Amino acid sequence: MRRVAFKMKLFKGCCEEYKKRHDAIWPELCRELKAAGISDYSIFLDEETLTLFAVQKLTDANSADSLPEKEIMKKWWDHMADIMETKPDQSPVCTELREVFYLN
Repeated sequence: MRRVAFKMKLFKGCCEEYKKRHDAIWPELCRELKAAGISDYSIFLDEETLTLFAVQKLTDANSADSLPEKEIMKKWWDHMADIMETKPDQSPVCTELREVFYLN
């Protein structure tokens, strides 16, 4: 099991909408994330910079790299594209973060 962290960026004025959409996250998307080997997934918001900080655990045999090919993932990205920075395929602009400290 390994931990992965990354950051994304919201558009100004979209914090409440982002939270609202995640409060109503689609069960089929959650199932797909779990099936891909993702667990213990949290997203935090820095309200000053509108930066989202995400951290998740991945199983050693995860298939998270195949998620962009899944229709439910593409549908979710389309659903979120109006409130955050995205790439041309509507996936969020994500910057992976390097771990520099961990206390277990």
